[in-house]
Amino acid sequence: MPSPKRKLGAIGEEVACKYLETKGFRVLERNYLRKWGEIDIIAEKGNLLSFIEVKTVSREPGEREPGKGYRPEENVHPAKLKRLHRVIQTYLLDRKVPEGREWRIDIACVYLDFSTRKAKVEMLENIIL
Repeated sequence: MPSPKRKLGAIGEEVACKYLETKGFRVLERNYLRKWGEIDIIAEKGNLLSFIEVKTVSREPGEREPGKGYRPEENVHPAKLKRLHRVIQTYLLDRKVPEGREWRIDIACVYLDFSTRKAKVEMLENIIL
């Protein structure tokens, strides 16, 4: 049985996929998992391949988590980025992505409001490792 945190993450990933599709992306894969890391969403738009890390919270954008004081994108710390970079390299080799194909890393911050059943997505595009 998934934990509440895992359930929240799954809902956020579903919301992020729908958001991406409205922006012209085609979702290729979800939850590409290897021992050393996971890519939440892999999507493409034109020739651009986008590796998307999804961070989901159940509060308003800009509101800090009580007692913690950070935004969802701040959970993408250096160790996470290192694992993400490694699993992206594995994906590129595993799927035989042509060398020279343009790709980037994005972060989708998903804010869920369960009382109104609404969600907001903020994209941080082209994150530098």
